[in-house]
Amino acid sequence: MKFEFEYGQGTMSAELPDNTDSFIPGVTVKDPECLPQDWDTLYNETLKSIRNPIGMQTLTEMAHKGSKVVFVIPDIVKGGNHATSHRKVSITACLDELYSVGVEKKDILLLFSNGLHPRATVGEMQTILGEKLFNEFYFTNQITSHDSEDYEHLVDLGFTEAGDHVIMNKYVFDADIAILIGHTQGNPYGGYSAGYKHCATGISHWKTIAAHHVPKVMHKADFVPVSTKSSMRTKFDEHGMHMEEKMGKKFFCCDAVLDSQSRQIAIFSGYAKEMQPISWKVADKRTYVKWADKKYDVIVFGMPTNFHYGNGMGTNPIQMMQALSAQVIRHKRIMSDHCVFIVSSICDGYFHEERWPYLKELYDMFQHDYNNILPDMNRYGEYFATNEEYIRKYRYANAFHPFHGFSMMSCGHIAEMNTSAIYIVGAREPGIARSMGLKTRATFEEALADAKKKYVGENPNILALPLTFKTTAVHLCMKDDLI
Repeated sequence: MKFEFEYGQGTMSAELPDNTDSFIPGVTVKDPECLPQDWDTLYNETLKSIRNPIGMQTLTEMAHKGSKVVFVIPDIVKGGNHATSHRKVSITACLDELYSVGVEKKDILLLFSNGLHPRATVGEMQTILGEKLFNEFYFTNQITSHDSEDYEHLVDLGFTEAGDHVIMNKYVFDADIAILIGHTQGNPYGGYSAGYKHCATGISHWKTIAAHHVPKVMHKADFVPVSTKSSMRTKFDEHGMHMEEKMGKKFFCCDAVLDSQSRQIAIFSGYAKEMQPISWKVADKRTYVKWADKKYDVIVFGMPTNFHYGNGMGTNPIQMMQALSAQVIRHKRIMSDHCVFIVSSICDGYFHEERWPYLKELYDMFQHDYNNILPDMNRYGEYFATNEEYIRKYRYANAFHPFHGFSMMSCGHIAEMNTSAIYIVGAREPGIARSMGLKTRATFEEALADAKKKYVGENPNILALPLTFKTTAVHLCMKDDLI
């Protein structure tokens, strides 16, 4: 049976046994039906949601002339950028409601919640918002990105009861109304994006993110497989509610449950504490797919050069490990105890140092000084997070914040924790893969033959995951799993 798997800018062929199963999100098992994708329908459905918020007042009840409003908007990493994307529709609908009660345009700020991700470029702002919203707010300096190192525009909120240090964006803290525009999409970190995850990671400081994107949280038994009951998710909620307590106001959330093509299935608005569980019930039907009737010994997929976090993710070793581990987190329920991954990647040593200026140093350090497993590197977190040159590039050159690499490392070790072996197929610089503890072969067929001999026997259950990084992922489950 022939498959094509992602590889660099194209694909690589694999001839796998005829009894290989395959899964493509939204195709093998269809997503729940999405809403009609014309603007008017989506606008009206969004308006209905924001006029009937769960657990709090409406925007028109809270707002009036003179109200200062900040929209907190996800960055380009997720959510889709098509003409009827949730961001474009929901911002427009919320603005219309605000204007109807006298809120003035001059009192509105659009803030991208990039957290430790690169601050949005002008081109990304145009892409995410569309020409109309961009032109309405950009030329009056009413669009900006969160800056985790801009201490003039951060507020220290002290510590949660669990001892986590919460520092948040001052624009949001000072606003009369803070609107979180979110996407309820399956996420290996805490189950879902949106809700309190949005503010806990998107408008906070690296010290706040260091409370959950680290080994002591990500390597706990409750983190894999992914769920909304993990310690990480609890911390997101605690941080978000701590922000609300100190601000003296609730976030007004407008979250859309999205399908595999980022189309709106349903829209929920209101108070995150009460709204999240309701939105998750709908999202679960799309995200936790009860499909498998057997555990898989071998999982096969491909890794392009450019996906999710950007160009170079599929070639630089720290980001590669995170991408591998994300598949473990999502699919652990269907993996056998001795499961092997076979993954195509060009793995050519391209670090994209403009985007991740710190990763080459981090990778080199991993090769030395008793750093036997990725968590051994965690002791260097503050060293990197306070490096002035890396911080300068985050603030002014559209690079990731240096502490982001420690989330990637913490996640990256999960692949080693939960697989017998990982084979990288087609690496142009195979030493890079081997230096991360991965095995290398030239072809899928060679890798499978070696895995049969050493790990899984002659008749393994094999699952192929073509298009892994070209669609919005699901969390695969056994047919009888209780989720």
